[in-house]
Amino acid sequence: MARSRRLSFPRALVGLVASALAAGGLFALGPATAHAQTPTGPGPRVGASQVPAHAVTGYWQNFDNGATVQTLADVQNEYDIIAVAFADATGTPGQVDFTLDPALNYSEQQFKADIAAKQAEGKSVIVSVGGEKGAVSVNSDASADAFATSIVSLMDEYGFDGVDIDLENGLDSTYMTKALNAIHAAKSDVVVTMAPQTIDMQSPQNEYFKTALNIKSFLTVVNMQYYNSGSMNGCDGKVYSAGTVDFLTALACVQIKGGLDPSQVGIGTPASPRAAGSGYVDPGVVNDALDCLARGTGCGSFTPDEKWPGIRGAMTWSTAWDAGNGNKWSSTVGPHVHALP
Repeated sequence: MARSRRLSFPRALVGLVASALAAGGLFALGPATAHAQTPTGPGPRVGASQVPAHAVTGYWQNFDNGATVQTLADVQNEYDIIAVAFADATGTPGQVDFTLDPALNYSEQQFKADIAAKQAEGKSVIVSVGGEKGAVSVNSDASADAFATSIVSLMDEYGFDGVDIDLENGLDSTYMTKALNAIHAAKSDVVVTMAPQTIDMQSPQNEYFKTALNIKSFLTVVNMQYYNSGSMNGCDGKVYSAGTVDFLTALACVQIKGGLDPSQVGIGTPASPRAAGSGYVDPGVVNDALDCLARGTGCGSFTPDEKWPGIRGAMTWSTAWDAGNGNKWSSTVGPHVHALP
């Protein structure tokens, strides 16, 4: 995976985001500071307000790890939110940057054009931060400032619609909240998604869960990773094993009962058995779980005490592994998500 280059941020942009942090998020970019558009620059963003009520999220891999290599143009049409994986840490705490992997032979100009083309189709394209090996630390005012500034800069440079938080080595809810508030202040229609591990969403007291609740007013969706996980507690206090419909439904229930709106909860599963170490389920099981949560049908031994027809949808790692598995995940789950009540 290609490593990052250092960013050189415009002084005005640093000041704008710093002001947003200082104001506690009560800040918006005015017309005079809007990113200038050029014929070769980023196209109009889609924005959170345009994300479908029931949405499918897929991660696009900016590296070759044995899955099918794709350009953004190759990403299957069923995906409503495409998370570009990943932005990398720089030498400055909190700061991130994005560089296309040279192994993909994908020009920056074409990448930007493909982002704009996806957006023209109504898709959101966001940049994901972290991943299994991504160590980005936001644990101070300075690092929160650097994180927010760098994300806003990447949104301006590439035309990204927002950011995905996929930090798998812990986060600080106080400073991540500050950073995300600043990004939202600068980009009011920003798409913000999160992909915590199961342990991170077992209690509203966990840092990831607290962050999600802190930004509930503009959070798009939490697509928890229901894979590479041991057994976890459901909202009924019982323990459920990964790889079952009950695991998906009972843990989604934990998030909703803990304070998230059903529209902010998505089910994240691997696109193929090779895409994760454990936790793969047939795409039909994902559909059963969604039906259980939305309609009260298709449940296993766990049945929620209420229906949540507003459940947001599903996520997979990754669009590349999906392609390598004959698009089974997206062709099965995508139409089902879009047909939810």
